[in-house]
Amino acid sequence: MKIRTVEELVGITRKNIRFYEEEGLLTVKRAENGYREYDAEDIERLKQIKFLRRLFVPIEEIRRVLDGSETLEVCLHKQRHAYEQQKRNLDGLCAVTDSLIERAEQGKTLADLDIDTCLEDLVRMEKKGMEFMDVNVTDIHRKKTLGSVAGALLMILLMALMTGLILYGNTQDPLSLPVLIVVLCIPAAVTVGVIAVLIQRIREIRKGEEDEAAKY
Repeated sequence: MKIRTVEELVGITRKNIRFYEEEGLLTVKRAENGYREYDAEDIERLKQIKFLRRLFVPIEEIRRVLDGSETLEVCLHKQRHAYEQQKRNLDGLCAVTDSLIERAEQGKTLADLDIDTCLEDLVRMEKKGMEFMDVNVTDIHRKKTLGSVAGALLMILLMALMTGLILYGNTQDPLSLPVLIVVLCIPAAVTVGVIAVLIQRIREIRKGEEDEAAKY
């Protein structure tokens, strides 16, 4: 069956299916014409993957379960531990937030807080196993993204300027149509390339220098 049918039967997108293939979770046979041909076994495998992903099981864990190097029981015990850690984090964050809400209700503002003491409290909680947002990673990712976008926009503007100069020059000293097309294709090709590289770069930044794909 074709991928469109698979999308309807499993309820996941073509993009996800391709991703699972790239990650080695799914190996699809090819027909004589080279097109992928999905069968009932592939459908079942995709449903299994979908089920585990809905439980937030990381890709690497799913891979180990599917290839038999790890049992489902071990995988689920790990996941239960992850849930408990997340619950502790949320309970801790709720407690901190409730305390701050009480102060805010008494008229306290951010400027009234002893920020050093608040940060020290968070550090003590982290030492006890709680997890908070890593502002270094989050802010650096944002900075990298803005830098990449700014660099790409600058290059695109330069290509637009080059295109304008070419067109202006053509009004002064007309080129033959084939030559004009070839010349205009250069900045156009560079612009398309810059956009493609920018998209890829943003994807890499979002994944982080750590392997975020494992959480997909």
